[in-house]
Amino acid sequence: MAGWTLVKVALLSDCYPPRLGGIESQVRDLAHHLTAAGHEVEVFTATTGPHGERGGATAVEEGVTVHRLAIRAPFGAPVNPFAPPEVRRRLASGRFDVAHAHLGVVSPFATDLVPVGLDLGMPVAATFHCVIERSAPVFRLVGHIGRWAGRGVALSAVSSMAATRVAGVAGGAAVDVVGNGIDAPWWRGSTTRTDEPVGVHVVSALRLASRKRPVGALRVLRAAREQLDPSVPLTATIVGDGPQRGRMERYLRRHDMGWVSLPGRVDRRELRDLHHGADVYLNPARLEAFGIAALEARTAGLPVVALRGTGVEDFVTDGVDGLLADSDAQLAGALAHLATDGGLRSRIRAHLVATPPDQDWPSVVRQTLAQYARAGASIR
Repeated sequence: MAGWTLVKVALLSDCYPPRLGGIESQVRDLAHHLTAAGHEVEVFTATTGPHGERGGATAVEEGVTVHRLAIRAPFGAPVNPFAPPEVRRRLASGRFDVAHAHLGVVSPFATDLVPVGLDLGMPVAATFHCVIERSAPVFRLVGHIGRWAGRGVALSAVSSMAATRVAGVAGGAAVDVVGNGIDAPWWRGSTTRTDEPVGVHVVSALRLASRKRPVGALRVLRAAREQLDPSVPLTATIVGDGPQRGRMERYLRRHDMGWVSLPGRVDRRELRDLHHGADVYLNPARLEAFGIAALEARTAGLPVVALRGTGVEDFVTDGVDGLLADSDAQLAGALAHLATDGGLRSRIRAHLVATPPDQDWPSVVRQTLAQYARAGASIR
């Protein structure tokens, strides 16, 4: 495979648009960028189509052939335990060069299809978009990831932290890092912006679900406000929607935090405009496999404040791209520091604007193709 110029790729993913989420967006964007580079891509998914397509329906969506192997399931869950025989038939007849599975902590569809590709003699790559934490004992007991590695699957994860977790349940097998991709030129901000001496507008974009700790973000903001002189302006906007929204609204009312707004979900252009007018990005999550929203903010020129030990560390160096902390108390201290140090914000922003991230799509496509070559070499 190392000598291949163009490849035909089968992307295997439980989730895919129109379903919303990180894996869905990344698989769609990877398909489009591989196609733009001249490769042929087909997606196999257990997600229903925009008009409810399921049962093996196939259509060309935005230039990519998508096989919808969805079935009728409670709450539209992207599952199909009956898919492997049909996917085997389609892979065998499609003359694919490589299969690439994309997995979260719970990905029964893609997990079932990895051995399908192996049994057909195909090179197989598997990328983990998750943090294997509390589920680690189950993964070790089942042992399938280690068996995949033993059969030549090229294992990767979206960050160094996530890769360490995967290796831990794969018997120490090699796990490469292939980060999520971003359209860096589109997200970049102005190089001419200057800061006021004091004050800061904090932005965060996340699903309002407990795993992302949106209420934790409010606690951090409140603690930062308490550390600042009352004359120092502090405002915040938390973008997104989800089941924790009601709890957040109650918290804001209880603590008289009218300076924090919750506009709900916004589109990418609105989010980019928000970043370009803000000062700092707050990422409160502890179990963050990658942090694509933080990378978007970093690329737009916003210093990122985040916890150490997350995937964000792959693109944020403390004091260079933002500030990293070991606890919520330190996160609040970092925000308070940036709120009163316009010079530090300006220096970080100048670095961010001048230094695009390593996770731009051309780089991620090259890294992905290297995984395909690695899988091919293992098969041989």
